[in-house]
Amino acid sequence: MTRWVRIVAPGVLLSCAGLGVWLAFSIGGALRGAPGEALLPIALTSATLVVYVSASVVIGSIVLALWALPYSSRGYRRAIDIAASAGVVTTVSASSATVLTFMNVSQSAFSTTPEFGQQLGFFLTQVGLGQAWLIVTLSAAVTSVLCVAVSRQTTLFFVGLVSLGTLVPLALQGHSADAAAHDIATNSLLLHVIFVAVWMGGLLALVIVSIGESDSQRNVLARRYSTLALISFIVVGGSGLINAAVRLGSWQALSSPYGTLIILKALALAILFIFGAWHRWFFLTRAHRGFAWFITLELGILGVATGIAAGLARTPSPASATTAVLPTPAQILTGELLPPELTWATYVTAWRIDPIWLAVCAFGIFFYIAGARRLRRRGDDWPVLRTLSWTAGLVLLFWITNGGINAYEHVLFSQHMLGHMALGMVIPLLLVPAAPVTLAMRAIEKRPDSSRGAREWILVAVHSRFAQVISNPIFATVNFVGSLWFFYYTGILRWAITNHIGHEWMIVHFLLAGYLFVQSLIGIDPGVKRLPYPFRLVQLLIAMTVHAFFGLTIMSGQALLLADWYGAMGRTWGPTPLEDQAAGGAIAWSVGEIPNAILAVVIAIQWSRNDSKVARRLDRQADRTDDAELEAYNAMLRTMSGSRRSN
Repeated sequence: MTRWVRIVAPGVLLSCAGLGVWLAFSIGGALRGAPGEALLPIALTSATLVVYVSASVVIGSIVLALWALPYSSRGYRRAIDIAASAGVVTTVSASSATVLTFMNVSQSAFSTTPEFGQQLGFFLTQVGLGQAWLIVTLSAAVTSVLCVAVSRQTTLFFVGLVSLGTLVPLALQGHSADAAAHDIATNSLLLHVIFVAVWMGGLLALVIVSIGESDSQRNVLARRYSTLALISFIVVGGSGLINAAVRLGSWQALSSPYGTLIILKALALAILFIFGAWHRWFFLTRAHRGFAWFITLELGILGVATGIAAGLARTPSPASATTAVLPTPAQILTGELLPPELTWATYVTAWRIDPIWLAVCAFGIFFYIAGARRLRRRGDDWPVLRTLSWTAGLVLLFWITNGGINAYEHVLFSQHMLGHMALGMVIPLLLVPAAPVTLAMRAIEKRPDSSRGAREWILVAVHSRFAQVISNPIFATVNFVGSLWFFYYTGILRWAITNHIGHEWMIVHFLLAGYLFVQSLIGIDPGVKRLPYPFRLVQLLIAMTVHAFFGLTIMSGQALLLADWYGAMGRTWGPTPLEDQAAGGAIAWSVGEIPNAILAVVIAIQWSRNDSKVARRLDRQADRTDDAELEAYNAMLRTMSGSRRSN
């Protein structure tokens, strides 16, 4: 690894990204018309491209430092320095892109007059696109400053979360925002840009931090990065396929300019797959001087794909060109057509894919089964029932977030409540007994250096002060039952139903709240201080009572929750909105109590088994000491009896 790579690799990445933009503009037709008319789009796309590339370097460098680099190594500090420098570039380029975006939207020329500044200020504070660019600029600046001041791994993790603000707002406001299936397109694009950043930015950081390292150290870093790259490739490919399907709308649209660019991106991804396979099977098994050349060429292909993606944002998609002349009320509210009448057939066949939870469930099942198989190959035992329980829980989570409930919960309150009950009570009842933390501790190898892999990060999370607070039985119970009232009788309900980010937050919150509550009652994993068994039954009884009262309150309510949403959907089939809301309350009361009854039975069984274990332990101790404890107790009684007689 020679030092010239520090200059050549970033240069190749940016040059090839520019080539990708030129290809996209040429094929998409953005260069047609008068030369002056194309100047602003070219400048805006170029500035946006620099933002994406530099922000990717920020995120990728931080992820590489957190995952692959030992804390005590010089490469760790070098990766943070790369992130800080890239953050400065992101801040400057985002500022330029913000002004250019305003000029493009308002169709006004740049000026130093107060009127231009006032209009720009209004754009940044009142318009969604302007607010997104403002968040990007501020996030990049804050990340750059924090990277200079921060070195600890745990603190750097939170800096990495801040750095996501350089990409997430643009994904939420990106070229999927006007798609018919808005939520699907937005989620897929969000996954796409984040994992491209980890892939591309991490690869560039790997090249730079590997300079001066020995072959063995370089191979260790490359192996660790290779895991990130493989996961990123799968997510990028899957999310890109989903987003392309939404934006194209049909197979015939592949012949359009937009479809041609999609094909070129797919071709680049296929080439990168070959590069990845070659990298894992050749360079990771031996020291080779062509390693730097190989990575530089891979960065070039990634750059072309990134440039094409940036150009796609300026290319009209076939799906966006087909819009309804008179949108229905459901389309105005949700952006989608009203689904057909809910029947058992549509309940099973209806799908509304959420790429984020599709990825979570798929990777969750894969890594759990891989961990169980690793234990078995090692000769250790892992109960099959735990694997089945975990798989069933994630399959159910997949269906709740991607199947019939997800297709109808925006239209029917009862389906929303059914999904809520499943997330908070049924799924945790399957996931908690699977003991995923225990499996991870046994199956994942401990890192020999000061870097943090999956095992180390799980331990940090489980034993953190925050985890100790939220896993406390009292807090878990209050959070579990209190969230019901706080969610449904405040403005959070509107945010979760009408806002895409709110909907994703709702899933995470209720899934985590239910998991912590069940974990405090019947959990196996370490890190949780559980109450004695009698108090666990009291804890469960309190939750059951409050839960039943909540369901009855919803059932008997005469005011429609979110009347301007559920009552304005234009639905002509099924029950009335108020009747449907009452059905949702019945679901919360009846269906929610079934898991609670199961929990009570499990607690009773665990209590009985625990008493049996204690009895057997005392018996073994008595056998070892020849009933010394009993003899001492009897001697004490005899002494007390003799003292009474003498008195």
